[in-house]
Amino acid sequence: QVQVVESGGGLVQPGGSLRLSCAASGSFHSLNAMGWYRQAPGKQREQVAVLSSGGSENYADSVKGRFTISRDNAKNTVYLQMNSLKPEDTAVYYCALHDWVIKGDYWGQGTQVTVSS
Repeated sequence: QVQVVESGGGLVQPGGSLRLSCAASGSFHSLNAMGWYRQAPGKQREQVAVLSSGGSENYADSVKGRFTISRDNAKNTVYLQMNSLKPEDTAVYYCALHDWVIKGDYWGQGTQVTVSS
């Protein structure tokens, strides 16, 4: 069984920074991707940033240049450094692990990020 647990959300002022962490545990293949997604009230969940175990990364246009995804494969942990935060970044942020071998997706419970003065 795979568990995905996020941490690091909170309230921050516009222009501020936050760092989210996500740790995966359990049994899964090393050929995978881990990523961050977000869902704002009344909107669909959207991809924010994804990083594969091989190092390929992909960002949403809205966060390019402000957010950075990184991972520690030895710890099965992925991070999202969020800088220059805007009110429109307010959302519940979810972490997911995508096991490419068995085509399984595992989601965390989400962490709230609120950008407000």
